[in-house]
Amino acid sequence: MTVKPDPTELPLALPINLVLIGFMGSGKSSIGRILATKLGFHLVDTDALIVQEAGMPITDIFAWQGEEGFREFEAKALAGLVDRSTHGLVIATGGGIVTREENLPLLHRLGFVVELTASEEVIFERVSRNKARPLLHTPNPRETVSKLLAHRAPMYAAAADFSIDSTVKTHTQVADELIEEARRRYPCD
Repeated sequence: MTVKPDPTELPLALPINLVLIGFMGSGKSSIGRILATKLGFHLVDTDALIVQEAGMPITDIFAWQGEEGFREFEAKALAGLVDRSTHGLVIATGGGIVTREENLPLLHRLGFVVELTASEEVIFERVSRNKARPLLHTPNPRETVSKLLAHRAPMYAAAADFSIDSTVKTHTQVADELIEEARRRYPCD
């Protein structure tokens, strides 16, 4: 999926890609679209790349090959982005991308890695609206979110160059703060 920049906005160029990581429901896709528009970047969603490569929806990949098979597709999509060496991207990753250690150096080769967080309550509210999330097809989705979040939170924190909480901020506020931090760390000369 690619989002074209809004020509009415003045692009705020950055010399580096932005790589968004975080738990499902943390705002990676929504905030990614705003960032892409504000920066004049292209949005790349790794889940969309996986669907395109596999030729089937994510739920079908999970049904066909399980989570491990999906993670294989995810690792290949990430490696493919690194091989392209493209700049001017906002990359929204899948929530489990940090669960494979070999993905971590690839994330950093792609750009500035930003963890988006939110409270467990807000995350559950957001993800419960989407019934197509395979990892939540369990007898107790709330417990699944709690366990997965507790397991992955240290992985996200360790992988990130910067972290920002989207619990009480609008997506636009998060995007603006993220751009400000990226420009501070990677000034345009």
